[in-house]
Amino acid sequence: MITKATDSEFQNLIQTNSKVVVKYFANWCGTCRLFSPKFTKISNKEEYADVLFLDVNAEENPIARQFAGVANLPFFAVIKDGELVQADTTAKEESVENMIKQIL
Repeated sequence: MITKATDSEFQNLIQTNSKVVVKYFANWCGTCRLFSPKFTKISNKEEYADVLFLDVNAEENPIARQFAGVANLPFFAVIKDGELVQADTTAKEESVENMIKQIL
């Protein structure tokens, strides 16, 4: 399951969940839209049951965007215990899963 997050709840979500994966997107970003079903598929995997998956609109949420240093879209960040572990631009499922493995 993926939770849509805004600046108002972002800090609380990353502080109250020990393992978090964030996908940053923009409505105009075609690659972001194409990756959405893949992100959903990843989020539904059994081995990630204790990971919180967030969707953040990078254009509407500057605080969350700044936290991860978003450069391009789609952009992903993995966070463990409130600390940014890795953040990168990618459109490959394998790359996102490799990032997630760093916080398991």
